[in-house]
Amino acid sequence: MLVSASTNRERHDSASPQFIPAVSQSFRGRAGGRRLRPTRPLPPSRAFRIPSDWTLSRRWATTEPCHSTPTSKVSPTSAPADAVSLPSLPKKAAYVLINNPAKRNALALGVLRDLKSQLEGYLTGSSGRLLTLPAFDPAILDKMEAGDEEYAWLLDGGAWRKERAHLPNVLVLRSEGPVFSSGHDLKELAGLSHDEVKETFALCADVMRLIRHSPAPVVCPIQGLATAAGFQLAMSSDYPITLASTPFRLPGATIGLPCTSPSTAISRRLGAGLAYRMLATADTITAGEVGSGAIDIVPVSQWEESTDVNGKAFEKRAADVIARLADETAGQPLALGKWAYWTQLGIRGSGGDGYEEAAAWAGRVMALHARAEDAKEGIAAFFGKRKPEWKT
Repeated sequence: MLVSASTNRERHDSASPQFIPAVSQSFRGRAGGRRLRPTRPLPPSRAFRIPSDWTLSRRWATTEPCHSTPTSKVSPTSAPADAVSLPSLPKKAAYVLINNPAKRNALALGVLRDLKSQLEGYLTGSSGRLLTLPAFDPAILDKMEAGDEEYAWLLDGGAWRKERAHLPNVLVLRSEGPVFSSGHDLKELAGLSHDEVKETFALCADVMRLIRHSPAPVVCPIQGLATAAGFQLAMSSDYPITLASTPFRLPGATIGLPCTSPSTAISRRLGAGLAYRMLATADTITAGEVGSGAIDIVPVSQWEESTDVNGKAFEKRAADVIARLADETAGQPLALGKWAYWTQLGIRGSGGDGYEEAAAWAGRVMALHARAEDAKEGIAAFFGKRKPEWKT
């Protein structure tokens, strides 16, 4: 399902309580003033109902072809083309939706085509050019300092506005249902030709690349189980958020097809040792076992009357992060900062860990960025004790 910038405008519907994605919960209690006690985890099928006093944004979308017409062996996205109910977003944020809830949001070929189409739509400037962050190569800074026009949109406020005025500054990667994503559709893969299987994995890599090189930070609220390529998708985002009880798994070893591709993102996000353990044993871990830092983890409440409590805490944390990125920061500084951060991580010096070389290189980036409109406005607002008026 393609959600365009125009269809992403909010339509509020508060007539009745709505369902939003189920969130993993480890405890539940009994109302009526009795003492609450921890119980067994709720099954994934138990979704929480959002309270009636919440306002949701009902985002309508139309079913459109996202790529060339799939062959008969390729399943299109299976969710009905009706309403998708998710919390409303700030003006400068937009959803990228995994639209396959009937199949546990499996990344079928049609779903991957759709995700790529959505991402490209949000990353294409007014000129028709796909505006993704450059390669994470420190040598590109030389071209930026020399005023290379190829990177003007990333450095100059006027060029940014000309190309990206109609585009969101924050993307929110989400799905609906008790499972965030179960990874590739194995049943579909078994029926595809070799070329179609290669296309599936190539598309998957393209989607991860677009997320990683998106100038708009990608926030990923993970409302339920994430496995295999679905886990990879979540960990490829810039800011994953989930409850401590949310399970993760790389199950490929149990079917003789280890999750080699997903492990690339998991090892970089969670560390090589934990990722290999998951790859080799197919063990399920919870977000709480990972620990905060790599993932923004929302604690699970153990002694609350309402089973809504954990879900509300999860949604509130996601809303707070999205609002901060969309409303309290400027788009261009976030984009250049993202590129510089991932680039400096790859700098290795002639000796040691490369820290000295990375620090010197990052100083050049900051000197270049200090000339930008938003940097000047932010500094002026700080000394003027006022709220900045961002230009991008």
